[in-house]
Amino acid sequence: MTAAPTPLPSALAGLKVIELGQLIAGPFAAKTLADFGAEVIKIEPPGAGDPLRQWRLLLDGTSVWWQVQSRNKRSLALDLRTPEGQDVVRRLAVEADVLIENFRPGAMEGWGLGPDALLAANPRLIMLRVSGYGQTGPYRDRPGFGVVAEAMGGLRHLTAEPGRVPVRVGVSIGDTLAALHGVIGILLALQHRHATGQGQVIDVALYEAVFNCMESLLPEYSAFGVVREPAGSAMPGIAPTNAYRCADGGYALIAGNGDSIFRRLMTLIQRDDLGSDPALADNAGRVARVAEIDAAIGAWAAQRPVADVLQALDSASVPAGRIYTVADIAADPHYRARGMLQQVRLNDGRVIDVPGICPKLSATPGGHRRNAPALGQDSDAVLKEVGLSDEQIAELRQRGIVR
Repeated sequence: MTAAPTPLPSALAGLKVIELGQLIAGPFAAKTLADFGAEVIKIEPPGAGDPLRQWRLLLDGTSVWWQVQSRNKRSLALDLRTPEGQDVVRRLAVEADVLIENFRPGAMEGWGLGPDALLAANPRLIMLRVSGYGQTGPYRDRPGFGVVAEAMGGLRHLTAEPGRVPVRVGVSIGDTLAALHGVIGILLALQHRHATGQGQVIDVALYEAVFNCMESLLPEYSAFGVVREPAGSAMPGIAPTNAYRCADGGYALIAGNGDSIFRRLMTLIQRDDLGSDPALADNAGRVARVAEIDAAIGAWAAQRPVADVLQALDSASVPAGRIYTVADIAADPHYRARGMLQQVRLNDGRVIDVPGICPKLSATPGGHRRNAPALGQDSDAVLKEVGLSDEQIAELRQRGIVR
């Protein structure tokens, strides 16, 4: 009989995280930590809980998104507007390693839960604060959502076809970028605490997280006065890279912008006249004649279905891909082989697919340890852990402070 493999350790085992706030940015940061072994206690309002529970498509009254965003977490349903609820947070913060909040600036201070108070009680505490515009500056008090941050950060201006209205990326990318910047900040702060024993505050603004990913946008404007404009599916200043319509109506995304890759691509489409042209030997020359190059590639792709185009490009070692729908993702063998399509059995026995864990660590991989919690599922256990008696918990519940 073969022995079961020994479970690999979790990278963040033993790390205690308190998650305040709701919806996307703060909870996504906490979810990422929870995936890698951190104990995350999610505090949400005792009435309806985190609004994400009701966002988009619901299964038995709860969003299936909830099963991704809150996996591996515990739920404490607690009213933060009450002195008793605030006292519970203080008790938790004294023992926590990390506290994550994404309220408007000043909300935590108004509850007596600002960093001055919490770090005085626990100098090792790392506090991640995510907000629309940051904790300082003239815009700090404005309400800020991810879509507004995407616009202010410069992204929304570029996500359009030339001359048409800028469009949303399609997912809450501003919130997610802020969350990932927050996770980076937490890991950096943990390294600093390891060396000094001191915690600190991490201030992440949604718009800054977007702006941090805008590549050469600002130096191009500073050096040349160039305002980069929308380019649709092309990559401005990098050629050829575009989405090309194929004979069956689908699109192939073709990235032939390396010098040797470009020559292979031109040989494949039987345009050696372009591949051997000295003027097109480097990116600058190709950018100057990108319309001509795109027309040649487009004419070739238009004569073939997507599958044939991609097969030919793969044989020529030219980077290319299909523009996937979620149905393509769910059917893709590479996604499944990499563990990015995981099945979760819900409490009623039904099984749904959810995204797997990213990134992949060889020695301390992340994993799905428990399903997303019901509202207040862990309230009693968490409150007892910070010293409340059964009688105290019953009183808080009777008053609606705890669920």
